[in-house]
Amino acid sequence: MAQSFAQLGIRVSLIELADQLLPREEREVAELLQAQMKDDGVELLIGWRAERVESLTQGQIRLHLRRGDQRLEVEGDQLLLALGRVANVTGFGLEALGVELTPRGTIAVDAFLATNYPSISAVGDVAGPYQFTHFAAHQAWYAAVNALFGQFKRVKADYRVIPAATYTSPEVARVGLNRKEAQEQGIAFETSRFELKELDRAIADGETQGFIEVLTAPGKDKILGATIVGPHAGERIAEFTLAMRQKLGLGKVLGTIHAYPTLMEGNKYVAGQWKQAHKPEALLPWLARYHHWRRRGKLDARQHPLQTGPTPLRDPAQPSTHHKEP
Repeated sequence: MAQSFAQLGIRVSLIELADQLLPREEREVAELLQAQMKDDGVELLIGWRAERVESLTQGQIRLHLRRGDQRLEVEGDQLLLALGRVANVTGFGLEALGVELTPRGTIAVDAFLATNYPSISAVGDVAGPYQFTHFAAHQAWYAAVNALFGQFKRVKADYRVIPAATYTSPEVARVGLNRKEAQEQGIAFETSRFELKELDRAIADGETQGFIEVLTAPGKDKILGATIVGPHAGERIAEFTLAMRQKLGLGKVLGTIHAYPTLMEGNKYVAGQWKQAHKPEALLPWLARYHHWRRRGKLDARQHPLQTGPTPLRDPAQPSTHHKEP
């Protein structure tokens, strides 16, 4: 919202309590986005806490901020609070039924999305753990199947591969782990990366800001997570989501034909970076010797071509080299 208003020519100040925008993402991702927002004219106040709001004359407001021992006042015409959402679970009779809630205030559900009443299910923001529309739809499928056919077979909701996108400029999309999360969880990984400035479609469109980064298991092409920063990142992350869901490695992505010139080619090229890093080093000298041998053979054949045509007749005046027994 802040970026959109700034692009419309409105003076905007964005206050963020954390030490970066998008605190769950890599520092590099946040810094790239912050630089773009500054270029768009957004005043970024990172690490500041809003303490109180003061009403001024003519409908204006003054926001009092603090960061450590520092104090700051910001004045404006409108104040937009973006503090997140809480589950709306009151006023529906849940209290009278005794439907259990979690400490976070969401409805408690089991692995099959049923509450403590087996005939009542909950999905979406009221159940969590993620507040995405596509995640709610994903949960709803499991809840519907279990409600209709649960007496025969129940299916556990699968949350292993959930993509997310932030619709800023540039867009930020991710599925699975990033480097920070993998390190916090003690998961070993390798990183493959492709810069958008190397992609023909991005160059043609004049939108070269961003990159694709994929985490894989050490020595394998198994995808642990992918982060995309750049135009249409939310669409482009779908290929990695599919690959992770179906247990397809980067080798399969590399072997898939991508139309040229498209932004989706970047997914293929980052897979190519992984392949380049895992080329068979021990075999390369032998391949070099083999091809050198082949080239020498062809060169010798050109320099000393084989004699072709009919075998020449022997001159009768010349003695025969064959010895005939008497």
